[in-house]
Amino acid sequence: MYFFYFDESGSRDPSVGTPEKPKDHLYVLLAVGMYEGKWRPFDRDISYTKLELADHLRRKQMGIFLLADCEVKSNWIRNKKEREEKSPFLASLCDADIERLVKVYFDQVAACNAVVMAAVIDKRFLRDHMTHETLHKKAYEFMLERIEHFMTEYHPKHHALIVMDDTSKELNQAVAMKHAYFQRAGNANMTFGHIVEYPFFTRSELSNGVQLADLLAYNVYRAFKSQNLAYPYFQMLLPSFYRRPSGQTLDGLKVWPEGSPLIDAAREAWDDYKGKAPL
Repeated sequence: MYFFYFDESGSRDPSVGTPEKPKDHLYVLLAVGMYEGKWRPFDRDISYTKLELADHLRRKQMGIFLLADCEVKSNWIRNKKEREEKSPFLASLCDADIERLVKVYFDQVAACNAVVMAAVIDKRFLRDHMTHETLHKKAYEFMLERIEHFMTEYHPKHHALIVMDDTSKELNQAVAMKHAYFQRAGNANMTFGHIVEYPFFTRSELSNGVQLADLLAYNVYRAFKSQNLAYPYFQMLLPSFYRRPSGQTLDGLKVWPEGSPLIDAAREAWDDYKGKAPL
């Protein structure tokens, strides 16, 4: 069994606004996958670091924090005001301890031989009929395709479980119905024989895997939003993106729709990376 932890960055709103009042033009859906046997050391390393930091705060009489109080979100890491309002644990840590905690998450990508996949939607080039629901459905379809290819090519005897943040009953049901549709009918390209019946929904504060996906999704979003694919945290992820056995293209990264200049930017970033560190 492979666990694929999902999260997103950016807005599902397909509108990019007006020149006077522009809206965010990017949406990123990301999955980070790991073999079930890697889950325990992955979770242990992150949880032990959180518990160590929580114990340090307790000894300094700065609060008592349970493991569920120690959630990490990219927005809280980057935004001091958000951190102070929503995460007493992170707000109590010094900058060096926050950097250490984030590093533990990123280190797990290589330590667990995790695979990364992402769909980047450039909303500037969408057709007018796209809605927030169809936008997410398309991104989700891209992700399932890549997971199915990965499992077929590398782990044909195993199955893949999708793990997602438990946001609300309505959103969970909408995602589950999309998932069931693809499971039942497939799409124009394939059927999904390695992906199990329904996603597993869990509270993000209880899942270090979902928290990792949140951090990675933001860094992909940040690199494409600034059109700076030399962004260090994005470069750190490049070798972990899914690639077919030939290894020549970055199959795990889908930039859509056609016509977006971000497609060429992604290809150039991968070619540049290969030139510096041949795989």
